[in-house]
Amino acid sequence: MEVRMKLRNDCDQIVRQAIAAVQPDAAVRRALKDIPLPQGRLVLVSVGKAAWSMARAAYDCVGDQLSGGIVITKHGYAQGPIGQLRIREAGHPVPDQDTFSATEEALALTQDLTAEDTVLFLLSGGGSALFEAPLVPQDELQKITQSLLSCGADIVEMNTIRKRLSAVKGGRFAQHCAPARVCSIVLSDIIGDPLDMIASGPAYPDSSTCADAKAIAEKYALPLSAEAAGCLEKETPKELDNVQTVITGSVRELCSAAAAACRELGYEPMVLTDSLDCEAREAGAFLAAVARAHQNDGRSLAFLAGGETVVHLTGKGKGGRNQELALSAAEGIAGLTDTAVFSVGSDGTDGPTDAAGGYVDDGTREALARQGVRIYDVLRQNDAYTALKACGGLIVTGATGTNVNDVAVLLIRR
Repeated sequence: MEVRMKLRNDCDQIVRQAIAAVQPDAAVRRALKDIPLPQGRLVLVSVGKAAWSMARAAYDCVGDQLSGGIVITKHGYAQGPIGQLRIREAGHPVPDQDTFSATEEALALTQDLTAEDTVLFLLSGGGSALFEAPLVPQDELQKITQSLLSCGADIVEMNTIRKRLSAVKGGRFAQHCAPARVCSIVLSDIIGDPLDMIASGPAYPDSSTCADAKAIAEKYALPLSAEAAGCLEKETPKELDNVQTVITGSVRELCSAAAAACRELGYEPMVLTDSLDCEAREAGAFLAAVARAHQNDGRSLAFLAGGETVVHLTGKGKGGRNQELALSAAEGIAGLTDTAVFSVGSDGTDGPTDAAGGYVDDGTREALARQGVRIYDVLRQNDAYTALKACGGLIVTGATGTNVNDVAVLLIRR
């Protein structure tokens, strides 16, 4: 029991240190040093789950030169006023009316700018839902988004569709701001840092094609109206000459910080990948297999995997990809010795829940069985949240102010 408590405490410390290391404040300040100030107006638009933290850092640097600005972040993620900036909260992962009205405000702020003006555009993950001016009826866009979320589409597939249904995605926001210069500082939440896919690339040329979008729509049998299908036929901007982009932060930094925290706690860390991209349940089963393979090594070990898994919804329970990953691992590490697996989203949110992720150890399956809970049944209903809550396995951080994918960690304590 003492070692199990140690493992859980180690988990909490690793999560805290890793998330603290990828806060966007310092990165935004560094990026601003390389951006020349405009002769005309300077307008700030900050969008995404990390929008408030990024905007606060920028305001500390250039707040006295701003002629206006808006921050659009997820409901519950704003942490108070920032000077004269407008603070708006909106829906995620499905856009809501607050999303649409806040985006209208951002478009109004950046309308009729001149070539001497500059838009300081701070972008982080979650922006696809939080920044939206749909080219189709709002309720249809919401239904399409929900369909993409439930069918297991990955983030690149989702954003390829989203870009063609939007007046601000796929480089169209930068077009709207022209001839003003757009200085974009981007916090990456997608594996490989594809700038045209992060938040659906509002200020970056689009690399996807109409053919890509149509193939994805057919693959998942998306419920498209004739109007939406027509939008998929229209190409997005392939060149933008008014944009300067700086990318800051990524899942690689998250994994590196988590590995450093593991080392401080006495583990020998190994980053297996920072490009995890598979079913959450498969990732959990894989980490459990790694745990079984290294039970007799005689050393305290930590194996880390960063990226973003997906979930195919088959039930109507409550949970998220990180919770499913952890609970899937619980089956495979049951009965091992002093072994734990946890997975956490760096933004503090996992699915439509108040948890950032989940934690399990070699006794989790037995603890659930004593309550009459079978892991197989829970996963079939996508109800990981309920099961993890019942055994004390939820990881709750609250809004973190950053968003650079997820990290999953296997700990073996010797």
